[in-house]
Amino acid sequence: MKYWGFIKDPLYGYVHITELEKKVIDTRPFQRLHRIKQLVFADYVYPGATHTRFEHSIGVMHLAGLLASSLPEQLSQEEVQEVRIAALLHDVGHGPFSHTYEHLLVKKLGKTHEDLTQWVIRSSELKDVLSEGGLNVERIAKLAVGKLLDKDKPFLDQIIRSAVDVDKMDFIQRDSYHTGAEYGKVDVYRLIYTMDVVDGNLAVNITALPTLEAFVLARIESFRTIYYHKTARAGQISLIKAMELADEDLKLTSFKNVEEFLDLDDYYVWSKLKEHGEARKYILALERRDLLKCAYEKIFHVEDKVISSILTNDAVRRKVEEEIAEEAKISIDEVAIDVPSLPSIPYYHSMRFDLMDIPLIDSKAPSRRVLLKATEISRVIDVLRGFMNIIRVYTSAKSRDKVKEAAEKVLGAPPESTRVSY
Repeated sequence: MKYWGFIKDPLYGYVHITELEKKVIDTRPFQRLHRIKQLVFADYVYPGATHTRFEHSIGVMHLAGLLASSLPEQLSQEEVQEVRIAALLHDVGHGPFSHTYEHLLVKKLGKTHEDLTQWVIRSSELKDVLSEGGLNVERIAKLAVGKLLDKDKPFLDQIIRSAVDVDKMDFIQRDSYHTGAEYGKVDVYRLIYTMDVVDGNLAVNITALPTLEAFVLARIESFRTIYYHKTARAGQISLIKAMELADEDLKLTSFKNVEEFLDLDDYYVWSKLKEHGEARKYILALERRDLLKCAYEKIFHVEDKVISSILTNDAVRRKVEEEIAEEAKISIDEVAIDVPSLPSIPYYHSMRFDLMDIPLIDSKAPSRRVLLKATEISRVIDVLRGFMNIIRVYTSAKSRDKVKEAAEKVLGAPPESTRVSY
């Protein structure tokens, strides 16, 4: 491929970009990602975690290009460019505060940021830039969210969206780098260079099994210590409340066109929330780091019908909140149950191991096309596929003790090893 120039990335060094990629990067939809944080309120715990969707998207494009170019299944330069552009645009539909906004999006519009990603690609100036660059806009819109569904080459979707995709490879490393956590130090290049295409699908060579296990472990540890950190979630819960109160006035979910949606970035929405009558108190509290307190936490490693209903059903969750509030003799508004399956939790979908039986290739078999399941070969991956659900109950500082006792009566006392400590 002929490159226009390069961008210096903290993880990968010099990332080369083509002239078309430069034109895409210079559009309003992509430049907006400078003003969308990757991790909302993670910097309240890890001060270095102020990076944005912009640099993450550059990294995903880079890894997508490496994987597409290194596969034994020969792709043309045009196809590699298509994959790189789709990867570059995979997050352009994120709203303000990334996954935190997803709560409103799902609740009010029944849509996700992936739906908006396709809409932005089809409806904004990106459409003209891609068309003038010789690309099929509809293919890019679908491939960007892993929904191209090419019957002959399903692996194209899997490069961007699968159990071991370039999106996860980048955010695990990048979020680890910026937070200072050590979990994300995974040799993603070994994963990339040992991947193959079998029956149209991506598979990892069994010789890279230790690296694959490290990758899976890194995802779990990053989820527990970064994406679902109790302090970051406390901030996000308050921000969600503020956005719900101001939604109608600020048109957070009633934007009329793509340009109005693109107006919504972290800076703009934060400043408007601060001016909003009802939402203002939440923003002022967040600016003082006056956060909700986690009064109760319980971790479940096995499937439980009652817990599953709390994890997945809004009505059940609301009912339990009412029971806890009644038991604690406080207002329902002072109780918030948090579970990792909520739309506002970053990357929860990547923890669903029921969908992640990663195919492996046994290179020592008589035929290289022998496929194995990772869960059958790796005890580590098989065990990690089990359930790990966390239920937390948040409240104000003054009500923490009362809510702790009430939650233990309603939900059961957590083991001593998992009790919340401060």
